[in-house]
Amino acid sequence: MSTVDQAKNAAAFIDDKTHERHLDQLLWMLRTKRDDAARRVPEWEQLRDLASKIKEHTLSNLAHYLEMFESRAKANGVTVHWAQDAHEHNQIVYQILSDRKADSLVKSKSMLTEECDTRRFLENRGIQVTETDLGERIQQLDDESPSHIVGPAWHKTTQDVANLFARVYGSDKNKADPVYLAHVMREHTRPLIEQAKAGMTGANFAVAETGAVVTVTNEGNADLSANAPALRICSVGLEKIIPTNEHLAVFIRLLTRSATGMAITQYTSHFRAPRQNGEMHIILVDNGRSSRLGMEKFWPSLKCIRCAACMNTCPVYRRSGGLSYGSTYMGPIGIIMMPTFDIRRYSELPFSSTLNGSCTNVCPVKINIHEQIYAWREVMEEKHQFKLVKKEAMIVAGKVLSHPRLYRMAADSMETSLKVLPRFALYNHFNAWGRHRDIPQPAKETFHDWYKKYRSQAAGQEVSR
Repeated sequence: MSTVDQAKNAAAFIDDKTHERHLDQLLWMLRTKRDDAARRVPEWEQLRDLASKIKEHTLSNLAHYLEMFESRAKANGVTVHWAQDAHEHNQIVYQILSDRKADSLVKSKSMLTEECDTRRFLENRGIQVTETDLGERIQQLDDESPSHIVGPAWHKTTQDVANLFARVYGSDKNKADPVYLAHVMREHTRPLIEQAKAGMTGANFAVAETGAVVTVTNEGNADLSANAPALRICSVGLEKIIPTNEHLAVFIRLLTRSATGMAITQYTSHFRAPRQNGEMHIILVDNGRSSRLGMEKFWPSLKCIRCAACMNTCPVYRRSGGLSYGSTYMGPIGIIMMPTFDIRRYSELPFSSTLNGSCTNVCPVKINIHEQIYAWREVMEEKHQFKLVKKEAMIVAGKVLSHPRLYRMAADSMETSLKVLPRFALYNHFNAWGRHRDIPQPAKETFHDWYKKYRSQAAGQEVSR
């Protein structure tokens, strides 16, 4: 597959000022709500430290806790499967469904199943799959991937959704009201949930001491998907394991505050056993996680609890939208995760960042995100994953910046050019910076000239003394 060019993909979204402004304002509002929620918890920073240490401890003893989880889950009557990669995960899901002649599946939002492309895999084999999360269902109906790991359709306006539902469901496109649209979704989805032969969810956490999976939602659709059908399947990434319910309490206090600024979510559900006369299957999925765990610089990305706080604060993500990343995980966390899946395809993502560090500052488990982004840039250089134009430009820049005299000559010539050249000569397709902003006017006097002048004056005064 070709290399994802995030900057090029973002151009269309940036040109659409309505949607760019909508997403930027929405996500910045969530960022400020997160800050307000954090300030209301005096021990917030201690919670972040503790969460980071719990994750580090668990990842350092992952085999032990995975075996404990499997043992407890089996004791609860759950069938546990292990999947090495996405294909094996999908095959297990399909085998479970086909063995029980289940041709319809309802599922709640799960980034792991997005990562494995499970829905398309099943649909290609005759299984009807219905997303029950509102945002995920919107994206499914519009044949788009999720653009955000918490709000899959947050890049859409209510009018976009009204137009979509009018086209698919025949509802009133002039009623761009969230309550009305939620009712339309409910009316068309509830019958599918009631008729489904199987339900599927992901997991926010998996507790080793109890063998339970925990989902954190606002709509209750995960509970319906898990309980309405007699057959329930749960896909769990290996990194979702935590030791005990006591540790879970730490993450629950951090998760929703970091994601949406809410003190607590509507539903925090523990699933330990099958419903009466039902079946429950849990699939523990590796899909590159154990390899990432062995990466000295990049294993901390496995601490991620999928709150998306890093996306909500990132100036690049807020203005370019999640679809521009061309990946399952987007924004700052996607930048450090996706190259572990395919280094060539996602070689450009580490450059979709200003390295301002805001993502690290808001991360509830203190992943050093901006440092990892920089480290990935170094890896791309070592692995020769730079585009030729970018590499040559950096070589030229390196030579100029390493020679003071050459740098001053370049600065002087640039200053002169900015003063005398017509606008069309400065703003063209070679000037990527100037496509979306004006070039700053040069200062009347450079620091070097100022320093040289006043240093000479100071030296003369010393001599006269």
